[in-house]
Amino acid sequence: MQKKSGLRGVRAGWYAGAAVLVVGLVAAVLYGSGAYDSWRDGRSLDEACDGTLAQGGLASALGSSDLKAEQGDGGGLAECTVKTSPGTGRAVQITLRWSTTAAPAGTLARYDSGYDGVRAQAAPLGNGWPGVVRHDGTWQIMVALDCLNQKNKALVAHGDLYGAADGTALTGLGRVTTETARAAAGKYGCRVRAGKPLTQVSTARLGTPGTAKPVGRAQGSCVALRDTSVARSGTPEIMEYPADPDAPQTNCYLVTGAKKPGYGLYAYYGAAAEDFESTGYGGPDHDSVLATAPCPRSTHEAVFALYRLHDRDTDSYPVPHYSASFARRALKAFAEHEAEQRGCGAVRIMSRP
Repeated sequence: MQKKSGLRGVRAGWYAGAAVLVVGLVAAVLYGSGAYDSWRDGRSLDEACDGTLAQGGLASALGSSDLKAEQGDGGGLAECTVKTSPGTGRAVQITLRWSTTAAPAGTLARYDSGYDGVRAQAAPLGNGWPGVVRHDGTWQIMVALDCLNQKNKALVAHGDLYGAADGTALTGLGRVTTETARAAAGKYGCRVRAGKPLTQVSTARLGTPGTAKPVGRAQGSCVALRDTSVARSGTPEIMEYPADPDAPQTNCYLVTGAKKPGYGLYAYYGAAAEDFESTGYGGPDHDSVLATAPCPRSTHEAVFALYRLHDRDTDSYPVPHYSASFARRALKAFAEHEAEQRGCGAVRIMSRP
């Protein structure tokens, strides 16, 4: 009996050793084949941005399906960066925050350049999304989803794309940003009205050749200036985006006969208005005029601004002489049209803070 017991002990030890060997071999195979890295990267994506990262458009945005995510610490609700694995220099960064907290410094810088040519332009995202597309060296998509069950609060998502980009990549960024915003709103108890799935986001930007047209042909964001004395102000042409009542920012540019942007008009709503105001209404006191109006979607007033624009290429002003009276008339027409389209109240021209 003692002999049999000893044999059983030997066998048990052998089985245990064999099991350890098998586990080790399997682990080595998985590690050597890259399966472990793939599992680890997939898990990093699932956990990214507090588990809200939408992955559907990532491959399009980054041109690869071999991706990994890193958590950030931007001080908001969540932040994550997705990179190709191995790295190619391309990346998507998503930042989530409430509208009641400060925007990332890089985003606020975009509101400081309203006087600097067309740098502060933002195109409407479309498809019913309250968002815009910006470009200032890199592409950014910003979406602000108002919380229908929490007054004066919105879930704001910023999606930044680093590296080479085309329409496919930008559309991918749009899908990631909007769907992550929707998922985050649900996770954090913010009931929202979201748009339809994005199928195309354009890379078209104002200021490129062929984007200016006679003021009499305005039909989008500049339509309110079609019947004012714009042509006589030295700006007979305009550059505009399609009108979009959902976009948190609208802009219109008045263009000189030399095809140079001379005046920039901007409208900011909700979270964008709060961000613009937090920069001191766009920075230093340039030749400008401001206005506000109460709007039904937010307890924060909409803000409207007109700047005489500076041309950094020539270090000059395409409109050499600023007319304060024209600026007030033009902004009033622009702001009143915007306010009417959005159901806002009376426009009030304000003193520069």
